[in-house]
Amino acid sequence: MITSSQNPKLKLVRALQGRPKERRRENAFVAEGVRLVEEALACAWPIRLALYSDGLGERGQALVAALRASGADVEEVAASLLQAVSGTETPQGLLAVLDYSPLPVPRELDFVLIPDRIRDPGNLGALLRTAAAAGAGAVFLPPETADAFAPKVLRAGMGAHFRLPILPLGWDTIRSRVDGLYVYLAEMKGGLSCWEADFRPPLALIVGGEAAGASQPARDLSDASVHIPMPGGTESLNAAVAGAVLMFEVLRQRSRPAG
Repeated sequence: MITSSQNPKLKLVRALQGRPKERRRENAFVAEGVRLVEEALACAWPIRLALYSDGLGERGQALVAALRASGADVEEVAASLLQAVSGTETPQGLLAVLDYSPLPVPRELDFVLIPDRIRDPGNLGALLRTAAAAGAGAVFLPPETADAFAPKVLRAGMGAHFRLPILPLGWDTIRSRVDGLYVYLAEMKGGLSCWEADFRPPLALIVGGEAAGASQPARDLSDASVHIPMPGGTESLNAAVAGAVLMFEVLRQRSRPAG
């Protein structure tokens, strides 16, 4: 059992819970809680180590046994020490350090999400969760967007990270990756109504942040703007909500019989 706060494994967790540069340097991130670690294990995500404390429920104990059976490095930690390195207010007593190993991008892309300047972790995580649910093939994260593998984004993503290729890329690379796709930029007003736009052909959808809006590179990349009609008079929707409406409109259109 780990009983010292200076243990190298706890130091690693503290570093990964902090700044993005630490996650990049270690090429790893932290998934916390039974559900997230279950998702990682079910998706065969590379698990560097798992730490748990006494008091886990039956589901958590079963997960610890499954982690051990998978060959992962699993170690018990004094509850107070694990709580101290936790990124949540009510820790569940289980976390795992996972290797950063993004899923491969499909050779033929027909639906890509580009969250531009989405800096709120909850909004970004919700967009990733929706993108996975709506069947997006990949998510490309431009500069000025929050780190997708930050603890709060992971929690809001609810396992989407393990089922969806999520890559931080520069604009030049994004431009080359979406070559051949029709690029829509979500706007509060102007452009096409999302009910009139044709989302059936291969496309990329850019959703800009609520505060600063879309960046100039995003506007330069887009082929057309699209908005969500709001007859109720509300000025704008939360970025995660707007993205969800648009992504499921893509799914709805593509689910309709042709003609």
